[in-house]
Parts: sequence; C-alpha cells; structure tokens
Amino acid sequence: MSDPRDVLRRPGAEPDGVVRYGSHADALVDVHLPPTGRPAPLLVLLHGGFWRVEYDRRHTRSVAGALRDAGWLVATPEYRRTGGGGGWPATFDDVAALRTGLVGLLHGVLPGRLADPPVTLLGHSAGGHLALWWALGAAAGTVRRTVALAPVADLARAYADGLDGGAVADLLGGGPADHPDRYTVADVAARLRAGERSAGDLVVVHGANDAQVPVEHSRTLATDTGCRLVEPAGEHFGLVDPLSAQWPVVLAALGPKPASVHVERP
Repeated sequence: MSDPRDVLRRPGAEPDGVVRYGSHADALVDVHLPPTGRPAPLLVLLHGGFWRVEYDRRHTRSVAGALRDAGWLVATPEYRRTGGGGGWPATFDDVAALRTGLVGLLHGVLPGRLADPPVTLLGHSAGGHLALWWALGAAAGTVRRTVALAPVADLARAYADGLDGGAVADLLGGGPADHPDRYTVADVAARLRAGERSAGDLVVVHGANDAQVPVEHSRTLATDTGCRLVEPAGEHFGLVDPLSAQWPVVLAALGPKPASVHVERP
C-alpha cells in the first residue's frame, strides 16, 4: 500500500517566480501564475508540517499547480519554523508581515496580473492554523474566505494531546500554564470561542479518518463556534492531494473565484 505522505514528495509545478517579503532566509513566497495572462484572484496557500523546519512550501507544489490551473494566482509563502529560527514569536511575525504586505508586494512585481482584494486563504494542518490566525487579525474586506484543512486550531487541546511529539510546546515554548499570554494570541479556537470573528467566510474541512489531527478537534470547534465544518471520508494528506477523492471537496469549499475589477496601480 502507498503511504499517504507520498503526496508531500510528489514532484509539483515549479513556481513562475519567487519574491522576498523580508530579510531572513525564509522570507520567500513562491508565485504560480495562471496561464490566461489576465488579472486573477489571489489565493494564499499556507503549508503544514506542525510548524517544523523539516516541512516547507515545496511540499505543496502539486496543490499550487492544480489551483493555478483552476485559474487562481497562487502565492505559497515560507515562514520560519521550529528548529530553524521559528516558533514564538517569529512564526507569527512572518504571517503578520505577509498579512499586511503581500498584496502590495505582488502588485508591485506583477503589474496587471493580480486582481484586487479580497484574497482567499487556504491552509493545511499547521498551515490551517496560520490561515485562521491571519483571518482573525485581518481588516474587514481584505479576506474573502478562509478554508482550513484539518487545522491544528485548538492549540491548548493539541498541547494536551501531545500532537506530533509536542509540536505545540515547541511552537510556543510550553503549555498554557507556562505561557498563557502566548496562547491568548496564538490559539485561534480559543479566540473564536471568545467571540472574535474572521474576516470573510470561514470553512473547516477535516477528514473523518485523520490520524494526525483528530477530527474531534474540528467537530468541537464547529459545535462551540458555529463555524461551517465539512467532513469527507478520508485521512489527513488526501486534502492536499489533487488526485484524491477528497480534492473535489476542497475545491467546493473554496467556492467560485471572486469576480474582481482590476485597478492598475502606479
């Protein structure tokens, strides 16, 4: 039997360009341009890997290629990860920098190719957590929809469950009792339960047979906050496999690409 993780090693589309959003080595964004040459809506794809340096944006290139072919302008950012200069607060600093600066940066380097906001956010696993974190801090009207695929959204619960050998402790330097201030900022499930709302629509997609991030985390989140949960059959990695039976569910969750009027910027 094949390993579901093989999708992370599958050769994918090389980006059409790479842009830099900061001074550190990981401050890079792969850009995949749709073939039409017309202005296209922006989809930001945040990769997973439990925020660990062993995983990077290259592992989602097959997804980026499929989304590009569907008509999106796909930006896949890198960010600092644990074991490589990331964790608190660097990982979050990088996502905050992307949230405030990415659209303007892309308009500058790709004149005439990027439709105006709002953007669509798509993240898998730890990337699903970061996509939700982006949306919770985004200005109104800047995000159209966030689709979080098997997100590690409930950091306190993920810490208690010891997911991926203590990935949350590595990210935040300990548990909620050690750093309650960090969890207040970083734990998106707690923030949603407290009444914060994301910019734009929020959809969670979580495979019913996920062995990496228990689907019960997302079920509880949906019950507690009223967010929309889509629960297809399948496991963790099928959500980022364009050849899987779960992929049409992901495309449906993204919904139609927004119709935007492009405004040429000086």
